[in-house]
Amino acid sequence: MTTPRRVRRKSLAVCIAVYLEQGLQVTDTVMLRKNYMKKWLFRWDFISIFPTDVLYFPFGLNATIVRINRLFRLGRLFEFFERTETVTNYPNIFRITNLVLYIIIIIHWNGCIFFQISKWVGFGNDGWVYPSNENDPALETLTRMYVYSFYWSTLTLTTIGETPWPETDFEFVFVTLDFLVGVLIFATIVGNVGSMITNMNQARAEFQHRMDGVKQYMEIRKVSKDLEKRVIKWFDYLWSNKQSLDEDAVLGSLPEKLKAEIAIHVHIETLRRVAIFQDAEPGLLVELVLKLKLSVYSPGDYICRKGDIGKEMYILKRGKIVVVGADGKTVFVTLSDGAVFGELSILNIVGNKNGNRRTANIRSVGYSDLFVLSKSDLWDALQEYPEAKKKLIDRGRQILMKDNLLDEELAKKQDLEQETTEQKMERMDTAVDSLQTRFARLLGEFNSAQAKLKQRVTKLENQSFGFSTASSARPDTGEQQTSAEESKEDEVKKDSLRVPDPNAARTPPNNKTA
Repeated sequence: MTTPRRVRRKSLAVCIAVYLEQGLQVTDTVMLRKNYMKKWLFRWDFISIFPTDVLYFPFGLNATIVRINRLFRLGRLFEFFERTETVTNYPNIFRITNLVLYIIIIIHWNGCIFFQISKWVGFGNDGWVYPSNENDPALETLTRMYVYSFYWSTLTLTTIGETPWPETDFEFVFVTLDFLVGVLIFATIVGNVGSMITNMNQARAEFQHRMDGVKQYMEIRKVSKDLEKRVIKWFDYLWSNKQSLDEDAVLGSLPEKLKAEIAIHVHIETLRRVAIFQDAEPGLLVELVLKLKLSVYSPGDYICRKGDIGKEMYILKRGKIVVVGADGKTVFVTLSDGAVFGELSILNIVGNKNGNRRTANIRSVGYSDLFVLSKSDLWDALQEYPEAKKKLIDRGRQILMKDNLLDEELAKKQDLEQETTEQKMERMDTAVDSLQTRFARLLGEFNSAQAKLKQRVTKLENQSFGFSTASSARPDTGEQQTSAEESKEDEVKKDSLRVPDPNAARTPPNNKTA
């Protein structure tokens, strides 16, 4: 059970303006109170509720000026008007009511000022102020005082009719200022009234402008009178049934999430009537409801003809359509609200004996409203839902098999080709993965060999640099000795490479010794 203390806390939270913190609405009473007391609005509210009524005791009940602090709550009135205009479903009516209220308040305040000036000057002292009540007792009543002051204020501010002529300088100044204020205020009011009327008729004016453009075009192109009448009646039907709005333009300013929720609320039940969509994923239904387009057909219009390639499916929202023969007179079936047709022709089901062509002539009896879903929009949505795509095609095949309109052999052949293609894709994926692994291994080996080669080159450069430094530091004797040794080594190499003479081999030893 709710305690009185809790009820008071809730009422206080309602009175104090709420605010958002990190995107969340704050409902804590303590935080609301602290935030409210930091604003200037709290100061104006405090001044407006200050009990100045106690001043009636020393000054009397006629001292109404003591309650002037109530005007500090005028901001609350404007805030109320602004919030109400935002949430109301009839903004134009509310604006007109708001404007009338402003006019009454301004006239009321001006009449109160007139009565107070008359009281200061003295009732009946001249012909401009409120008359004296000595000769007419009815002038003493509160009703007569208020009505007279309100009447005088209305005549003055609207500058219509004649008012008593002022006699003193103060009265002249007040009346002059009153005229100026009346001209400025009511010029603004008249301008606002004009804007409101224009806004109220804006939709009608835009629709009439489109209609006039079509009429002018038909007149230039010399369209027949019968066709011209059909076009004009079609426009009249759109306007009378409130279907002249461009939904894309109206909802274009909303984020996608809110737009989808509105579309779901409006179209989801209509889309669930389609047999192939009854078990579809919720995400797919959301995508499809955003793609539904409303189309209006006139009496006698053919929605589709037999043999046409099916590019759309239709859902009858309102009206009556018939399936007719080739002569256009024989009626086979009559369809009413909620009927669905053309859904199988946009699925591209392999093995369909009718292909993707229409199998009947469908004509509108009267004005018919149909939701249209194009093939391109459906397949764009199905790209993100492969499982749902498979389910839809299977469900379409079941419907065709039930009506004996499916070539099962062709369908099985297509399934085998599709499975082979899938297997090829899997092999290609495996081969690509293997190539990537081998490339990564070769790249690692190349990087390792490059690092080792770099280390060897660096080591050889260091050794060469050390050898050249040691050679430059040796004395000249050492260099001569080294050159002599090198010459000896060259001679030895030459001797080893020299070819022996055969005659020298037969020379006796004695001659060699001699």
